[in-house]
Amino acid sequence: MTRTDNDSWDLATSVGATATMVAAGRARATRDALIDDPFAEPLVRAVGVDFMTRWAAGELDSADVDEPGAPWGMQRMTDMLAARTRYIDAFFAEAGAAGIRQVVILASGLDARAYRLPWPAGTTVYEIDQPAVIEFKTATIAELGAQPTAEVRPVPVDLRHDWPSALRAAGFDTAAPTAWAAEGLLGFLPPEAQDRLLDDVTALSAGGSRLVAEVFVNSGAGGDALNAASQKWRENGLDIALGDLGFPGERNDVASYLERHGWRPTRTPLNQLLADNGLPLQRTDPGAPFARNYYCTAELHTAR
Repeated sequence: MTRTDNDSWDLATSVGATATMVAAGRARATRDALIDDPFAEPLVRAVGVDFMTRWAAGELDSADVDEPGAPWGMQRMTDMLAARTRYIDAFFAEAGAAGIRQVVILASGLDARAYRLPWPAGTTVYEIDQPAVIEFKTATIAELGAQPTAEVRPVPVDLRHDWPSALRAAGFDTAAPTAWAAEGLLGFLPPEAQDRLLDDVTALSAGGSRLVAEVFVNSGAGGDALNAASQKWRENGLDIALGDLGFPGERNDVASYLERHGWRPTRTPLNQLLADNGLPLQRTDPGAPFARNYYCTAELHTAR
């Protein structure tokens, strides 16, 4: 189904299901000892999507759900998520070592970093997502008896609404440097909404703030490859068409856009990140999805 500006979803449908898929990938990567996220699998189980639960639990093999030689599939996704998780975990560790004690996770989904990372004393983590997602994760984490490793402040608001006001109302300090994360988010926004989000982040940020983002670069037929992979998943009970979840249109390059707005960006291509972690490289032929993706970290050197 084609996305619209005001569409709705939950953790089992449309773009919301990608949050559950990401958690399933983190759970599988934890089983493979690539990362350590003990909360990912129980969160996926609580959502109740059978395909994702079985992948998270190691009950499905890539041979069951991935076409041989395909440019994309569950195993490639899991490898990418493992590398991405390590990269962003390291980003937060470096921000904490630099003295940053204010963290904002945009579209936090089933992210459990507020419970699994060793945050410095005095750190506050703001988690922004739709109210139903925040409510679900908060309740599920509580049932698990998990204790946060930082002060957690949920901000239940749709990013299409006035989230900056909601963030400030939750106690966010615009005078303090912040570590921001936009993980797996920007590619699911319309091009103009991507710019608006980055503008809002810049306006809310004090000098010395840092940002990490996964940058989706338009790749032509990549959506066809995603939908081909999705067809195999549908045969195994997962009704999702990944190639239809983004928005068409040219978008500004994130690193260049940030640089024009006072940030110092650094790009890390996806395949460099995979190589750094000893993981198989993503194919770079024109039909391969995510082949041109990169990861961006940036530091704000000009006060708003």
